[in-house]
Amino acid sequence: MQSNNPVLSRPDAWQTDTTKQYPQYPGQVPGQGYPGQPSDFGPGAGTPVQAGRMTIDDVITKSAITMGTLMAVAALTFLFLPPALLMPAAIVGALVSFGVVMLVSFRRQINPAFVLAYAAIEGVFIGAISKVFENLYNGIVPAAVLGTIVAAATTLAAYKFFRIKVTNKFRRMVMIGTIAYAGVLFVNFILSLFGINLLFGTGTSIGLLLLFSAIGVGLAVFNLILDFDFIEQGVAMGADASQSWRAAFGLTVTMVWLYIEILRLLSYFRR
Repeated sequence: MQSNNPVLSRPDAWQTDTTKQYPQYPGQVPGQGYPGQPSDFGPGAGTPVQAGRMTIDDVITKSAITMGTLMAVAALTFLFLPPALLMPAAIVGALVSFGVVMLVSFRRQINPAFVLAYAAIEGVFIGAISKVFENLYNGIVPAAVLGTIVAAATTLAAYKFFRIKVTNKFRRMVMIGTIAYAGVLFVNFILSLFGINLLFGTGTSIGLLLLFSAIGVGLAVFNLILDFDFIEQGVAMGADASQSWRAAFGLTVTMVWLYIEILRLLSYFRR
C-alpha cells in the first residue's frame, strides 16, 4: 500500500526489521503476539506486542518534535528576519527543503537528523513567506494557522468516525490529481521566470485564483487521508519503530502544503 506523499511512497517503507531477534514463549503462534496479548492484525491491532514496533504514540511524539522544531524556527524567522531577506530566504528555504524531501524519499533507512534538518529549513521558508503575506494582509497568518489546524482535525475525525476506506481507485485519483497540480505549478513557475505568471499574476481572474487554490486545499486534505491510512496500516503490519520518523516527516510535509494553500486562499478573499 502506497501513499502519494513522497516521503511515504516507498513500497518497503513499513518493512519490519527482520534482523532483530525477539524472545519466543511457549504457546506463542507466529503473527499472534505473546500469550495473553492482542494479535498483530486482529482486535487491538496496532498495539506494541513486540519491542521495537512502531506505535501511534511513537508517530504522535515524533510528529510533535518535528512540527515543534518547524514552528519554533518559523517564529524566529517571522519575528527577526530583516524584510529585505524575506523573499530570498523563502526561495532558498523552499528549494533546499524540497531537496531534503527527495533525499529522504529515496533512502530506505531514515535518519532523524534529516527530519529535524528539514523541519528547521522548512521553518525558515514558512516564517519568511508568512511574514510576506502578513505584511500584505494584516492578521492573515493566525487565520491560516487556525484554518490548517481545523482542516487537519476535521479530516482526522472524518477518517476515524466515518471509517473512510482508502481504495485503489481513490488512491489513483488523488495521485493523478496531485501530479497534475504539481505539473501546472511547475510550468507556471518556469514561465514566471520570464515575466509570465498565468496563475497568480495581477491580471488573473479572482474566480480562477479561488478555484485553483480550492483544488490545492482539497488535494492536500485527500493526501492527508492517504497518510492517515498508510500510517494505520504500518502500525498494524508491525513496522520497525524507526519508521515513526518517516511517518512524522510525511505528515509534516502534507501539513506544510495544507498551510500554504490555505494561506494563499485566504489572501484572495482579502484582496
